[in-house]
Amino acid sequence: MSTETRHAGLPAQPAAPGWTTELRREDDALDTLAEEWDDLAARCRTATFFQAADWQRSWWRHYGSPGGLLVLLVRRDGLLVGAGAFRRRGGPLGGLTALGAGLVDYSDVLLDDDCADRAAAEFAAALPLTRPWHSLELREVHPEAAVQRVYEHWHGRRRRYQDSLCQYLPAVPMDRLLKRVPGKTAQRSRVKLRKIAEAGVQVSSTPAAEVPAALEGLLRLHFLQWQDRGVTPEHRTDRFARHLTESTVGLVATGRAAVHQFRLNGELVAVNLLLLCPSFGGLYMYGAHPVLRERLDIAGLLFSAALDETVGAGVPLLGLLRGQEPYKQRWRPDQLSNQRLLFGPPGPAPAAVARSGAVRVRQQAAHVLRTRFPRLKEALLARRRS
Repeated sequence: MSTETRHAGLPAQPAAPGWTTELRREDDALDTLAEEWDDLAARCRTATFFQAADWQRSWWRHYGSPGGLLVLLVRRDGLLVGAGAFRRRGGPLGGLTALGAGLVDYSDVLLDDDCADRAAAEFAAALPLTRPWHSLELREVHPEAAVQRVYEHWHGRRRRYQDSLCQYLPAVPMDRLLKRVPGKTAQRSRVKLRKIAEAGVQVSSTPAAEVPAALEGLLRLHFLQWQDRGVTPEHRTDRFARHLTESTVGLVATGRAAVHQFRLNGELVAVNLLLLCPSFGGLYMYGAHPVLRERLDIAGLLFSAALDETVGAGVPLLGLLRGQEPYKQRWRPDQLSNQRLLFGPPGPAPAAVARSGAVRVRQQAAHVLRTRFPRLKEALLARRRS
C-alpha cells in the first residue's frame, strides 16, 4: 500500500500511482467486466467494434471452450487502463490467440489513451509466456492498433508479418466520393444511383428490438445470393447466427452498429450490417435477393445507405474490411494491410515450435482457400489431378 510522506514546512507530496496486473480465467470473466470493459474502450482511440464487450462476450459464449479463457487486466490506482482477452489453445504446445478467429477483421487489446505507453509496458510484463514453447499469435492487427505498443515493450521473441488487406474510403457525401473515380465510372455510378432512386426502394434503420428478425432475414438472403457460388460454411451454422444476433443487438442499442433493411413494393429484398467505432465504420455483412441483382446495382444500394449512416455519425472513414471483391474496387479505396504479430519467451525458438508454426500457417492458408475462394481451390485441385 502506498503512503504519503510529509516534510515540515512543505506541502504533502502526492503518492505515486499504484499499478497492478491481474489474470482472470473464469468463463464468465467478460460478463462481470463488461461495464468496466466498455468504459475503457471509450478511452482507447484505436478500439474497434470487435473489442466491444458485447462482441467479445457473445463470441466467447458461442465459440469458447470451458477453461480456455484468459483475460489480462492492468489497473492504475484501481482504474482499468489495459485489458485483453485471449483463448488458450489446446495441444502439447498450447499458446494464446485473440478471440474471434476468422470472424473478426481487427484483433487488438485496450489501452487508456492517457497512459497508454506505461499500460502497454505493464501489459507486456504480465503476459504469461514463460515456457520455451509458449506463444501469443494475433491475426488481423491494424498497424496503429493498441497492441502494437505492447509489441514494442515485449522483451521476448517477436515477429511481425503482413496479413489481410483492408480498404478504406473517406466518409463524405456520395457526390464528393464520386470525384475519386474516373469520369466514365462516375457517370455510370450516377446513372445506377438514379435508377435505384426511381425504383422506389425504401430503406429503414432497424431498432434494437427488431434486430433479431432483421438478421434472420439477412442470413436467409445471404444464403440465397451465394448458393451458386459457395457460401462461407461457418455462416450456415446456428452458433454463428446466435453470435451475430446477440452481439449486434447490444451494438445497435449503444450506437455502435446499424442494420439497414431494404424493401421494394413492401417485400424485404436486402439487409445490411454496418459496424461503427469512432475512427471508422465497417461494412461487415449483407444479404440481397438474387432477383434484385438483375434489376438494380446492389453494391450501390447497400453502399449508399452505409455511407449516409457513417457520415451522419460523424465517423471519418468507411472501411470495406478484408477482401478485394470487384464491387469494392470501383470506388478506388485506399489500401492498408493488417499485420500478424507473434510473441514468444526470450531465447531461441524450439525446433518443434518452429515446425508447428509452419504447419499452422499452411493450415490457415488452406482454410482461407477453402472458405473464401472455393472456386480457386477446385481449379487448383483439378489441375493437380490432370
